[in-house]
Amino acid sequence: MQVFLLLSYLLINVDIYNASDYCSSEYDCLQNKNRYSREINEWTTKINEYIKLATETYKSCEKSNCSCHKAVIDQDLLPFKDGIVKEQLDIAKLKGTKYQIIEGKVYRQKECHFPSRCSGVEHYLTALAPKLPNMELVINTRDWPQINRAWGHKKAPVFSFSKTKDYYDIMYPAWSFWEGGPAISLYPTGIGRWDQHRLSISSAADKWPWDKKETRAFFRGSRTSEERDALILLSRSRPDLVDAQYTKNQAWKSDADTLYAPPAAEVSFEDHCKYKYLFNYRGVAASFRFKHLFLCKSLVFHVGDDWLEFFYPSLKPWVHYVPISPKANQNDIIKYIEYFKENDSLAKEIADRGFQHIWDNLAVKDVKCYWRKLLKRYAKLLKYEVKKDIDLMEL
Repeated sequence: MQVFLLLSYLLINVDIYNASDYCSSEYDCLQNKNRYSREINEWTTKINEYIKLATETYKSCEKSNCSCHKAVIDQDLLPFKDGIVKEQLDIAKLKGTKYQIIEGKVYRQKECHFPSRCSGVEHYLTALAPKLPNMELVINTRDWPQINRAWGHKKAPVFSFSKTKDYYDIMYPAWSFWEGGPAISLYPTGIGRWDQHRLSISSAADKWPWDKKETRAFFRGSRTSEERDALILLSRSRPDLVDAQYTKNQAWKSDADTLYAPPAAEVSFEDHCKYKYLFNYRGVAASFRFKHLFLCKSLVFHVGDDWLEFFYPSLKPWVHYVPISPKANQNDIIKYIEYFKENDSLAKEIADRGFQHIWDNLAVKDVKCYWRKLLKRYAKLLKYEVKKDIDLMEL
């Protein structure tokens, strides 16, 4: 039964048309070949123009005081420019965990749905609290944002690690910069400790310089979205070009959940550095792996642009990574990979810029700086006096 389902899936999702197999005459075959060559040339010209325009107009940001990310704070707080009233906080309380900072101390409601995630957030709150004004805020530690303007939700200040432009949520640096994050066999307590990953992954990148990397695309992850299927199927038909496999997650029940193949073993971030091309897909929301991939000094192919974390907007397509449509099929993916195989020095330039941007502008100090600036700006918007909530516990 599984074999039948797999064959049916392949027939639906794989582009099986081959001009040389179906043309009715030698003349038709030549015409098809010429048309294909013309289309490839036009596509290549278009990509060249995208890269040229992006690199010529790009201006790197200042490497001080987390200035690269200032515009995100401006944008996220703009809906609350007239101030935040108590009634809005009451709405927000239903969507996350309530915190207060009072006289330099941090207080939190007793219940926390994800303790390790709250702990990752609290690492920064407790470090910054002595120099912050009094405030109260609601931090959402779920994977998805909460206040969707397109669905008619009332505006309320909920802090979430990721969102799309449809949400009022205020982005904060995810708990996984310090603790928590996806828990897999390689990282059973969550990926966490960005400071340590920066050192270990960049060290692995030095062991696998560009000329020693495998000239293949690479991906490992669970099937949280069908957007990933095209790359997985391409890996099965073109293993010379792509090594992409699905791994287990908590929802895995059978091989059907890994597209009718046994689940693959997980691969450390350090071992990703063996490959020239690394693919990043969203998960339930933004992908936790994105920032790690740049540290390999490999070329990052980033699929989709809807889901954001606070540092995403500072990264520019064609300058730091290659943007791919989430609707890209196997043929589309092949074109991108072949293009950068033929333009190897260009691929390396983009990979190097991506690494340098993350290394320079997403250090631990930048994460802490962002938290500090965000909370100070947020506190100024509160239009009421914050009084200590006796139901909260001191951390």
